[in-house]
Amino acid sequence: MTVNNERQIMPNFILALRSFSPMVAFAVISIVAASAQAQSQQGGFVESEEGSSRHEGYYYPPLTSSEVYPARAETMPDTSKSRRLGFIVGVTKGQTAREYPPTYAMYAKGADAEKMIIVSLYQDFIVNLYQARALLAQMTAVSRDLPLFVENRVEDYYTFLDLLKLLGFTELTITNGLTYSHKYEIE
Repeated sequence: MTVNNERQIMPNFILALRSFSPMVAFAVISIVAASAQAQSQQGGFVESEEGSSRHEGYYYPPLTSSEVYPARAETMPDTSKSRRLGFIVGVTKGQTAREYPPTYAMYAKGADAEKMIIVSLYQDFIVNLYQARALLAQMTAVSRDLPLFVENRVEDYYTFLDLLKLLGFTELTITNGLTYSHKYEIE
C-alpha cells in the first residue's frame, strides 16, 4: 500500500469509528483489554527489576521526574474499570469530533485500567514539567464544569487529579513520547 492510499484510508477509518455506538465502542475496548490481559498472563509483559512500571520504555520513555499528589477527593465506592475506560472513551471521542487533530492521546493501562497515560502527539508539546502542569491546569478548568463537581460544590476546590482519584485512577504519567515523562502517584 502506498503512502497516499494510507492517508485516504485512515480518515475513513476515523470517520467510521465516530459512527459507532458507545456499546460497540465498549465491546471493542473489552476485546482489546481481554487480549492485553491474556498477553500479560502469558508473560508478554514483565515488571523491571528496579520496580518501575512495565509500561515505562514501552508506552513512554524512562521517567525524568515524579511526585505524589495527596488527593482531596476519595475514590467513589461504585467506580470500576469500565467507568475508567468509559471516561477515556468519552475524552477521546470529544477529541476526534473536533475539526482539528488532537494534541495528545489518553489511555488507561493496568489490570484494572487504573493507570492513565497521556502522550503528546506533537514533538514540541509537553517537553517539561511546566507544560505538563499547564495541560493539567487546562484539564482542571474543563473538569470544574462537570456536574459531578458542580453538584457537590467542589468545582473551585478539586483538580483534574482529584477527578482521577474519584474515578479510581492511582497514577498518571504525562510524556512527550520522546525524552520526557512525569508520573503523578495519586494517593
